[in-house]
Amino acid sequence: MSEIEPVTLTGSHVRLEPLSVDHVDGLMHAGADDSIWTWLPWHLRTREDFAGWVDGVLGAQARGAQQPFATIDVATGEVVGSTSLFFVSPRDKRVEIGGTWLSPEARRTAVNTESKLLLLRHCFETLGCIRVELKTDARNERSRTAILRIGAQFEGVMRKHMLTQGGYNRDSAYYAIVNDEWPGVKGRLEEMLKTGSSSA
Repeated sequence: MSEIEPVTLTGSHVRLEPLSVDHVDGLMHAGADDSIWTWLPWHLRTREDFAGWVDGVLGAQARGAQQPFATIDVATGEVVGSTSLFFVSPRDKRVEIGGTWLSPEARRTAVNTESKLLLLRHCFETLGCIRVELKTDARNERSRTAILRIGAQFEGVMRKHMLTQGGYNRDSAYYAIVNDEWPGVKGRLEEMLKTGSSSA
């Protein structure tokens, strides 16, 4: 597996560019709707919250533990969310896609579908991964349905896996795509983009 390094991934609808402090204001605007944070372990509200969060993920990037991206709508040039590669295991050729959030306007659009296509293609075809993982709060049915729609396989629930907002011990539903499945998943995502259907 190749080393994970900052890279810009560009499609017709979305551009994933390495997260930086320059994105803080755009992230704050994109993340203003409280519903975004319902199922995430954190809830960002103020500019200080967003700046602190960016500092934290950039610190993880410096340690080689995470590659965070700002999600940019190509049509408007505006930041509409963020996503990351993390829990990187070069020895096992494994990585997780997560920490993903989008503004309400970008949900159920080609932005989300193409983001997944760009990330998965990068993982399997550039980095040489043999396994890409995704997880979500087990209570988040919308996210679970979206993950299944792209072709990931459900692998089980890890009980009381993460401490989240309000001190809640959340159960996490785990999914994965392995390299043998990637051609089918890729075809599915490309067809969804072609027909205008959404992955979430």
